Amino acid sequence: MKGVILAGGHGLRLKPLTDITNKHLIAIGNKPMIVYPLWTLLRAGITDILIVSGREHAGQFVEFLGSGADYKAKFTFKVQEEAGGIAQALLLAEDFANGSPVTVILGDNIFADDISRYTSFSSGARIFLKEVDDPERFGVAVFDENTKKVSRIWEKPDLAPTRFAVTGLYQYDRHVFDFIRGLRPSTRGELEITDVNNRYIREGALEAEIIEGFWTDAGTFNSLKAATLWAFENQGR
Repeated sequence: MKGVILAGGHGLRLKPLTDITNKHLIAIGNKPMIVYPLWTLLRAGITDILIVSGREHAGQFVEFLGSGADYKAKFTFKVQEEAGGIAQALLLAEDFANGSPVTVILGDNIFADDISRYTSFSSGARIFLKEVDDPERFGVAVFDENTKKVSRIWEKPDLAPTRFAVTGLYQYDRHVFDFIRGLRPSTRGELEITDVNNRYIREGALEAEIIEGFWTDAGTFNSLKAATLWAFENQGR
């Protein structure tokens, strides 16, 4: 199992902080944001990790993270030339994956859960859901809690059919890259990860797991505050 951290984008919802640095390098507690998704992968035993970032801050990620030796891991870096969506960024990981399944995590997602038990994944796709109070801000899943099969994912619906948000943690087999190449840009001009997940649903190959512990995406000032409070409360644990 290989890991991919997607840390591109412009961080528009966190301006003016992102006028001077990448969103994923903003401090949460006493560490840059990207350390938390990195920990999620490392704690699960995933040590071969690709970090995808935008070109304007790529050097800062390399300078901060280095080769991975300090983390007893191996880091590879790739540059996303333009912000074209999560799926477009993930496509840059195809050579890195080299046919292996990947665990993908967004660089602004903070998880308390240990995902070690899910690293035996080998085929199809898996998403991780969290019950939230504001599901309209996310992709929202309709699924069977007994079979863990998802019937549909709605991207930022005006009226959410459930309160289960799709978090920024995904697992995919090698077919994900073929599925991405078959996508058409959304009305936002991006290749949407929701469209990738719905393709796996149509193939009958997507299942869901529920996140039990703390989770936030830290992409807005409110969620950044929640992440910071959680980090200070749990620092050193």
